[in-house]
Amino acid sequence: MGIHSATDTEYDWIWYANMVGGQFASHPAIQAAKLMVVDKTQSSTQSLPEVWNRTDEWYNFKRLNKDVKVLLKIDETSYKGGSLDGDHPMAWYHDYDGGRAFYTELGHTEESYKDSFYLKHILGGWIIRKRDRNTRLMKRNSRKPF
Repeated sequence: MGIHSATDTEYDWIWYANMVGGQFASHPAIQAAKLMVVDKTQSSTQSLPEVWNRTDEWYNFKRLNKDVKVLLKIDETSYKGGSLDGDHPMAWYHDYDGGRAFYTELGHTEESYKDSFYLKHILGGWIIRKRDRNTRLMKRNSRKPF
């Protein structure tokens, strides 16, 4: 599970970049922007409004892993400094190397950790990540000996 600056480390470790889903490239000043829920079926986005207006530090990314399942995108027309030509994911998950990874770009500001939508988003990300582990354990435990 990665939160915010988890993409801003280990630049020479490609396995890590692929697992977390991308790498930090840059960010503009902290400002308000609009986030759009892409997948409302997942636990990390179920309680979020379709369009979520919030203030945070918005990362631009490089080396985005195209295999991730995007949960949130940012509307690059709603703030200054976006560099991904309108296709700008901000939260995602995917199966990777035998496990499941969840990442959210949100969470730079102290206010984030008082925001009930944000806290539900984080808890939902933990559930997404953990759900895969539980499924794998159930499959392993249900195997019959030959």
